[in-house]
Amino acid sequence: MAQRFILNETSYHGSGAVGSIVTEVKSRGYKKALVCADESLVKLGLSKKVTDLLDAAGLPYQLYTDIKPNPTIANVKGGVSAIQQAGADYLIAIGGGSSIDTAKAIGIIANNPEFSDVRSLEGVAPTKNPSVPIIAVPTTAGTAAEVTINYVITDEEKNRKMVCVDPHDIPIIAVVDPDMMSTMPKGLTAATGMDALTHAIEGYITKGAWELSDMFHLKAIEIISKSLRGAVANTPEGREGMALGQYIAGMGFSNVGLGIVHSMAHPLGALYDTPHGVANAIILPTVMEYNAPATGEKYRDIAAAMGVKGTDTMSCEEYRRAAVAAVKQLSADVGIPADLKDIVKPEDLDFLAQSAYDDACRPGNPRDTSVEEIKQLYLSLM
Repeated sequence: MAQRFILNETSYHGSGAVGSIVTEVKSRGYKKALVCADESLVKLGLSKKVTDLLDAAGLPYQLYTDIKPNPTIANVKGGVSAIQQAGADYLIAIGGGSSIDTAKAIGIIANNPEFSDVRSLEGVAPTKNPSVPIIAVPTTAGTAAEVTINYVITDEEKNRKMVCVDPHDIPIIAVVDPDMMSTMPKGLTAATGMDALTHAIEGYITKGAWELSDMFHLKAIEIISKSLRGAVANTPEGREGMALGQYIAGMGFSNVGLGIVHSMAHPLGALYDTPHGVANAIILPTVMEYNAPATGEKYRDIAAAMGVKGTDTMSCEEYRRAAVAAVKQLSADVGIPADLKDIVKPEDLDFLAQSAYDDACRPGNPRDTSVEEIKQLYLSLM
């Protein structure tokens, strides 16, 4: 069977990488940008690091900031109107998954107006045209939205997140500059970092995994495990490691899918506005235990990549316990809550379980599941 792998056309990595934006824009002949960045990034001055470069080079742009942390259909529609009114021919997305996901949806609809109903993009939408060109500049080390063919938009009317998968949405250029991530507070650094680890682990054990994706995911697990504590402490080495590790994880999971950690986390974000990385981090160890029987020897590799010694001589039960314990320890070390008791309301369990089962990430889970089993997983975390 043929395997497909899609990556950015160009990516830049390392301190000062944002300086490459002007060169790329000029060489490609782009005329005007719609710069997508949420208000918090504008207040922090992060978007200014990019717009100052555009100003100095005399490159015109318009700023679009109506973007929520869990971007909504309304945010996308506003952005589509903004790009049309601005007459922009490319997008610069500055931020975490929220800004980049919003830009992806804007770019897809702008070039595929028959999908102007944002809900029509859910799942694998049969769009015909590539997105308006996107230059993605992440400011968090977690979502890897700059290198994926996925984006998530919240349908506020239905209290659910829509997972959209479209090869046409991948940014043309990714600019992964750890300097753009250095102002992230500890809590956000921890949450996004655990999101990246979840991507790497779920991508490694998903049903679609194969040799090429395994290479990326194991390396990502290793780098993230070595770097996240340092990133939370705001060391340059930690920041640089997380910037790279989360990107490598994105290279993998974008092409092979995820599992029910993500499908269970998505409804929490839609219903309670729970930060995505926090939800993933809380759910991950429990779902790892649930999935263990369907993972062969892969937990041995995960444990070893996370720095556990002596995995070669461990029994199957031992290395599976060791992998889960290593994840729990990392999560605790960076200050992630241990359970969902302060998040989930019991009366919402049926809705959450059904939403998680219907989520686009669920079919990739290595162990087949059911609505009732997902409900029991939520309950075990309360």
